[in-house]
Amino acid sequence: MTASALSVHTGVLDKAARGERLNAAEIEALYHLPLPDVAAVAHGLRLQRRDPQLVSFLIDRNINYTNICNVGCNFCAFYRTRRQDDSYTLDHEQISHKIRELEEVGGTRILLQGGVNPELGLDYYTSLLRHVKANHPTIRIDAFSPEEVLFMEKTFGLSLDELLDTLIEAGLDGLPGAGGEILEDDVRAKAAPARIRSADWFRIIDAAQRKGLYTISTMVIGFGETYAQRTAHLLQIREQQDRAHAQYQGNGFSGFAMWTLQTEHTRLHGKAPGATAHEYLQQLAIARIALDNVPNIQASWPAQGFKVAQAALYYGANDLGSTMLEENVVSAAAGHDRHRVTVRELIRIAVDAGFTPVIRNSRFEIIERPDVDAYLQRTAANPEADRAVGAG
Repeated sequence: MTASALSVHTGVLDKAARGERLNAAEIEALYHLPLPDVAAVAHGLRLQRRDPQLVSFLIDRNINYTNICNVGCNFCAFYRTRRQDDSYTLDHEQISHKIRELEEVGGTRILLQGGVNPELGLDYYTSLLRHVKANHPTIRIDAFSPEEVLFMEKTFGLSLDELLDTLIEAGLDGLPGAGGEILEDDVRAKAAPARIRSADWFRIIDAAQRKGLYTISTMVIGFGETYAQRTAHLLQIREQQDRAHAQYQGNGFSGFAMWTLQTEHTRLHGKAPGATAHEYLQQLAIARIALDNVPNIQASWPAQGFKVAQAALYYGANDLGSTMLEENVVSAAAGHDRHRVTVRELIRIAVDAGFTPVIRNSRFEIIERPDVDAYLQRTAANPEADRAVGAG
């Protein structure tokens, strides 16, 4: 490393370590620095910004209410047309059955998402929300990605405000962050020409935050995007968070979740590079540094596997995501069966990494401190006794 490069290296990392805000050029420079140095700064900031001993996770379930979709993203192996034999749309009782399974293990939230199904009317969505609230009052509903909301806005003749008010009245608690991927339209147009554009994604998220709904920021790397485009994605999230904190009583993004593009069973297989575990950990560390106003950074075990997710706890992450109980989209694209995780496994991941696990709600508020010894005790009565961190 030349003296000039060493000076830039030291200056940017020192500034980041002090918690000062980095500009676009400084964030982009992080990609060219040794990962151990960047990781050390990111981990230091994580220890400063969150309880240094705690690692949180959520007990929830992903429910995909339909797999029929007319967007046709090149990176999706989950969607079907209505003519395909394995297409489906769940009814109220089918969804209640899934929720009862979640309630039995102490879950508190469903993440309710589906394809953009042109056959569904507004009453499907509102009656579904009302059904869940009436029959499962302890369950929080974070539902309908910005892509789905955009479809409803265009289809049902309501303004965005009217639509969100209608959904909130029916029982909506928050919006998932799906559909973010890389919030640069040059990348989005190549990966999914019909996908929601960045301006609409932020417009819908902004309206949700203004109305007090839960939101989370997301990112997917591996489309072949440049470091500058990854940086621009982070800066747009940071700017939206600044706006939410200033205008919406602090109701911004509750956290940031990131994973790598999975292409095994998609039309992008062999066309998009994907991203390695090294790139994932690098991007996670840079996100912790760049997103100085987003307190919670989530590790991704569905895409990365348990060991990389565990390592992520030293690259800026303070959260292990959720149990999910069911995950269909990432696993379908990747061709693996890593679609659920047990409470015990998440506890083991946190403990083995040297942290204390806590159970949270979707807004990252601690609701339980589990008895670690009881969960990890290997007895015949423990139904998870034979499951290991590396399972799946």
